[in-house]
Amino acid sequence: MIHVRDLSLQFGAVPALQEVSLHIPAGQCVLVTGPSGCGKSTLAKALTGLIPHAIDATMSGSVQIAGLDTQKQTIPELAQRVGLVFQNPSTQLFHLRVADEVAFGPRNLGLAEPEVQARADWALNAVGIANLKERNPAQLSGGQKQCVAIAAVLAMRPDVLVLDEPTASLDVPNTRQVLAVLRNLQASLGITIVLIEHRLSAVLPQVDRVLLLEAGRIVADGTPQELLSQRERRRQLGLRRPAEEAMAAWADLIQPNEPVTPETPPLLTLNQISAGYHRKNVVHEVDLAIYPGDFIALVGDNGAGKSTLAQVAAGLLKPTSGKVRYQGGHRPRPGLDVTMLFQNPADQVFTDSVDEEVRFGPENYGRFNPTQHQELLTATDLLALRQRCPTMLSVGQQQRTTLAACMALKPRLVILDEPTLGQDWGHLQRLMDYLQQLNRQGTAVLLISHDYKLVFRYAQRVILMEKGRITMTGHFAEKFSQKDKNHETLYT
Repeated sequence: MIHVRDLSLQFGAVPALQEVSLHIPAGQCVLVTGPSGCGKSTLAKALTGLIPHAIDATMSGSVQIAGLDTQKQTIPELAQRVGLVFQNPSTQLFHLRVADEVAFGPRNLGLAEPEVQARADWALNAVGIANLKERNPAQLSGGQKQCVAIAAVLAMRPDVLVLDEPTASLDVPNTRQVLAVLRNLQASLGITIVLIEHRLSAVLPQVDRVLLLEAGRIVADGTPQELLSQRERRRQLGLRRPAEEAMAAWADLIQPNEPVTPETPPLLTLNQISAGYHRKNVVHEVDLAIYPGDFIALVGDNGAGKSTLAQVAAGLLKPTSGKVRYQGGHRPRPGLDVTMLFQNPADQVFTDSVDEEVRFGPENYGRFNPTQHQELLTATDLLALRQRCPTMLSVGQQQRTTLAACMALKPRLVILDEPTLGQDWGHLQRLMDYLQQLNRQGTAVLLISHDYKLVFRYAQRVILMEKGRITMTGHFAEKFSQKDKNHETLYT
């Protein structure tokens, strides 16, 4: 079904893939993983023909999908046989209604309208988002957008499905739903699936084979048991140890407790905050106080209002009611008092080099310090990339660039909205350890994530949001944290 022979790709003078050869038979589910920036997303674009037809790159070797040569066939021809769900779903959504988005592909195949609607309804139900069919995709949460993008590709009924980090922004119910859909597609239709993932625990039970990439080359090819049971290999490639137990709901993981009010005054207070978009509130009457040195995880299912509340806290979104106060006085100044790392790092990059991106804020405010700049680039592993254009980096590298730019002004509160996108565990741990060091010095951190391991390892307090309201505050229950004390992390 998939035949790749001696594939090499480079963007300008920068090599991305080097002499990659592989064969994937029909009906197989293959996991592709490896360090951030190793070439996984580039391989996905080559498999679907976006390289070389839509993305300029120097290419040698050959790629055949379902008998089609990706260099000879056009993208419209290839799109009927292979579908791609991008890391950032916003880049492939453009309609004003979810129903139209999902129907767009089948409609452009010239199918009869009843068949178009049947495919669209099937795909929406398969991913569990039929209730969103009348919504505008631009107004959905990151996880909901991911589901829409998957449904739009499924509606094309491709022979090969390539998904680039499909679970990165998904909550537990949607992750289970999407993976169940993929299992059914593989079993009933014999579809060939290529999964690119850093979060391995959810996807490993259904993959037949694992490909490990490093520096643009396939360095290992085998079963999950063969490759991921090797601790040293995982450490070298920054991979996570596969989880031993099934995913659980956040409400089952949190041990409620009464918050202890510190003696110091709060850094940021949110009082009876309601907020939303287009005259519709998605956050309702929320009270929250964040203190210096807090490390808080804000968790909950997709669409619960977490990102909206974070934008209010960062001073980027005006609430419809309630007050936000920084140190009891003025509203927070975005970037100076509070900084926020968005789910989509491409929304925050705008300069021509990583170095310029990170130094822009301090230079703009007359606060640039060369020593601190060097330390920040080192902590975020960007020294080797400092002259690269941010838009030409992998999503994980862009994420680290935007985080470094956010931290350059040394704000007192850092908000991270799903920082795991595109990050291997090695880079993610390095970033979070750096933030933890700042946290010990008084910087407050508000982490929004679906990642159990990340939350358990770093958060001091966990806040659960459901349907726009805070419903529980506490910490990870002891029964879920016991294994980690013996270095046997339960949730990875």
